[in-house]
Parts: sequence; structure tokens; C-alpha cells
Amino acid sequence: MQQVSTISVPSLRSTLAAYLNLMKPHVTVLLLGTTLAAMAVAIGGMPGAGVTLATLIAGALAAGSANAINCYWDRDIDRLMSRTRTRSLPAGRVSEMGALIFGLAAGVVSCVIFAVFVNLLSALLALAAILFYVGIYTMWLKRTTAQNIVIGGAAGAVPVLIGWAAVTNSISVTSVLMFTIIFLWTPPHFWAVSLVLKKDYERAGVPMLPVVRGESETYRQILLYTVALILASLALVATHAMGVLYLVTALVLGAAFLGFVIHLLRTRTLRSARSLFWISNNYLALLFAAMVLDRVLR
Repeated sequence: MQQVSTISVPSLRSTLAAYLNLMKPHVTVLLLGTTLAAMAVAIGGMPGAGVTLATLIAGALAAGSANAINCYWDRDIDRLMSRTRTRSLPAGRVSEMGALIFGLAAGVVSCVIFAVFVNLLSALLALAAILFYVGIYTMWLKRTTAQNIVIGGAAGAVPVLIGWAAVTNSISVTSVLMFTIIFLWTPPHFWAVSLVLKKDYERAGVPMLPVVRGESETYRQILLYTVALILASLALVATHAMGVLYLVTALVLGAAFLGFVIHLLRTRTLRSARSLFWISNNYLALLFAAMVLDRVLR
């Protein structure tokens, strides 16, 4: 009996880790952070433990569902790219049918949790995000247009609407502006990494902007979207949703982000593109943290 336990526990752990990998945890954590921030901004403080736990668990399952089905659909091109060939499906740690069933099941459980323990609006928004990411982005846009990440990025912005709806059972102008911030943030974020992985995308036949329009156009688009992003971040102040603390933080973060983008345009190196990718993560996290502090401390 002791020998069976010794063998089964590592096997169970590796299996769980393989399925967890399908959910793309590094992406999911950022989505959950924006969800929680939206909840706090909506009510001007931290929400109750019950609704917070239900929303975050259901949100993680919704994101995991979309990502797992994405991994199933893209299993052919994931084998061709250095960044993705070690994922569970290309590496053979999870079967194709297992990944699909896991993704579908996670989506169903997510919507049930939202509907039963949160509210119907949040469940509908989660379902819409899953369907959009899978049906519109993964199955259609990703392999057909250089605007794939622009339009498809809307799915990654829905979590703020879910968080807002979870505690208010509504969608407001402020939540739509928060959605817009993430929507405009997504292209510079992913185009930065697409510059680094240009050869991978060429090999896989994915029409990312640097591949089909060239690096110069990619630099220009990153700059344009960054300017639009900064303006959108300031719109929260113009609508009186945020105050001085947020305004100062948004200006400082926006100036820093723009400075790194200009540095990328001047140097045009892979190192600068890689740095911008990671800096963009910090920018979004700090900006949303400033939103929460502004509303809580006001």
C-alpha cells in the first residue's frame, strides 16, 4: 500500500499541474486582479468575502475554460513555436480530448457558480467572454488578420465588467472606461512580445502585425495605441470617477510608459521590446491599484 501511494501522489500532482498549465495561470492572475479592482472601485471598498471568493473562483474557471479550449484549437501551431511547444498539449502531458473536455467543463462550472452565488449578469458576461475569445479570436481572427489581438483583446477586458456586475448587478460608464483602458492596453502589450517572437509567428503562419505589416508599422501602432491608452486613463478623471491621487498616478505611469515606448522606437532592439512587454504588465497593475486606492481613501 505504501508503494502505491508513493507512485500515485507524484502522478496526481503532475496531472493536476498539466491541466493547470492549460489555464495559463500567469494570464489568469492578471485578469483576476483587474476583476477584484473593479469590484473595489464599484463599491468604494473591499467587497464581502463570500461574493469575492465566488467571483474569483468562477472568474478563474472562465479564464481557464477559454485558455484551455484555445490550447486545444491551437495545438498544431503551438508545436511550432518555441514559446508554446512546452505547453501541456504539445508536450503530450494531456490528451487532446482531455483538454477539450476540461475546457468545456470549466466554462459550465464557472457560469453555474456566477449564476447561483453571484448574479445572472456576471454569468452572462463570463459566458460572452468565453464565446468571444474562443469563437471570434481563437477560431477566426488569430489566423486571418493582423488585427487579431486588437479585436480579440476585448475578451481580456471583460473581467472588469464582470467584477463591477458582481457587486452592483449593473454596468456603468466607469466600468466601460475601465474596460476601454484594458482594451487599448492589449495591443502595445502583445505587439511588444510579437516583435520578440516574430520568427515563431512566421513559422506558425500566424499573421501578427510585425509579420505582415513589418516592424516599422508595429512601432507606429504601439505608439498610437499607447497615446490612446493614456488619454483613456485620464477620462476617468474627466468623468469625476477618480480624484487627484489617481490623476497624479495615471500621469506619472503614462509618462513612464510612453517614455519606454519612445525608447523602443529609437533603439528598435529585441531587448527594448521585451522590456516593454514586462513594463506594460506593471503599468496596468499599478494603474488599477491606484484606482482602488483613490476610491477607498476618498
